[in-house]
Amino acid sequence: MNPGLTYCNNAASTWPKPSEVLDAVQESFQLPYFEAGRSTIEGLEDYPELAREALADLFHFDVPDHIVFTQNATDSLNMLIHGFCAATRDRFHVITSDLEHNSVLRPLTLLASEGKITLSIIHSDKGYITVKGVEDALVPETHLAVLSHGSNVLGTRQDIGGIGEVLYDHGVYFIADGAQTAGLVPIDLNQTPVDAFVFTGHKYLFGLPGIGGFLIKDPSRITPVRQGGTGVDSGNLAHPVDMPAKFESGTHNYPGIVSLWAGSRYISRQGVHNVLQKCQELTSLILHECTGNDHITLDNPEPDLPVISLSLDSLDCEDVGYILLKKYRIIVRTGLHCAPLIHQKMNGGEGTVRISLSSINTPEECKYVSHAIREVADHAHP
Repeated sequence: MNPGLTYCNNAASTWPKPSEVLDAVQESFQLPYFEAGRSTIEGLEDYPELAREALADLFHFDVPDHIVFTQNATDSLNMLIHGFCAATRDRFHVITSDLEHNSVLRPLTLLASEGKITLSIIHSDKGYITVKGVEDALVPETHLAVLSHGSNVLGTRQDIGGIGEVLYDHGVYFIADGAQTAGLVPIDLNQTPVDAFVFTGHKYLFGLPGIGGFLIKDPSRITPVRQGGTGVDSGNLAHPVDMPAKFESGTHNYPGIVSLWAGSRYISRQGVHNVLQKCQELTSLILHECTGNDHITLDNPEPDLPVISLSLDSLDCEDVGYILLKKYRIIVRTGLHCAPLIHQKMNGGEGTVRISLSSINTPEECKYVSHAIREVADHAHP
């Protein structure tokens, strides 16, 4: 019996955080924060600038000032989707997919219900969106595509490079949701034809909750949906148009930004390729141990990301999660994972048990989790 917690819910929020991230945040509390335009303090760390530079390096992005800080990926997607709609004004067509999180589906559903857009939902094939599927969904009125880079249910990774090329050729603005891939998958935004890439801090960037953002190539295509104080050009009642102030108003989440900076540096030192490889190896351990058990259904036996969705015969996913926590002290995620359309397609919306790992998990933990799942499955069928 494992006496401590075994945490396998990293697709929701990574835990534990690396010690250097926690140390950096704690150290930052010891002195006032440098706030450009809002203080006479000099000589302190400009954490927003440091974090933009670290993220630009991690994502291979040449314009750090085009990195905007928000609360999280949900906040970023809302700003971009509603901001694009406000900039376009006339009714237009949008494409998305059945893999998407409600952070994409709900804003688009609202806009469609208001008559501001028409919406097409591409059906995935075994968790993948094909380039042809995107091409077939395009119509002359298509101006926007919002698609996830990685599925938080099936662990599949989409070819945003190939998809982006098609969208670029048709003049369609492409927002890629990188909530499940930022910090985990090598990303070169200088070479990838996406117009905006969304990230969140609390997942695989190992930051704190409440911080996220997006990288944007042409800010003129998005109208800001928030206005307020920026610390610059304060005598002008019109909101600034310079970046990044165009999309940032109010006081920053400085502890969150510090964690982003430290988390990005941690990942860069580890090497993103190495982080992904370790996660894939850990995931394979669990998949190997659970494959072949007639009472365990794996929804995707070959995920690209460290995400395993499964179900146990005759047991509700919520009950499995409860047993894993109470008897084995294993933390997983159960239910629809805020992605209802793909669950409806998979099992009629019954939900799954999701195991999601990070590079901080260990082989011993994976063996323990596999043993627990097999034991629960076998005890349900004596």
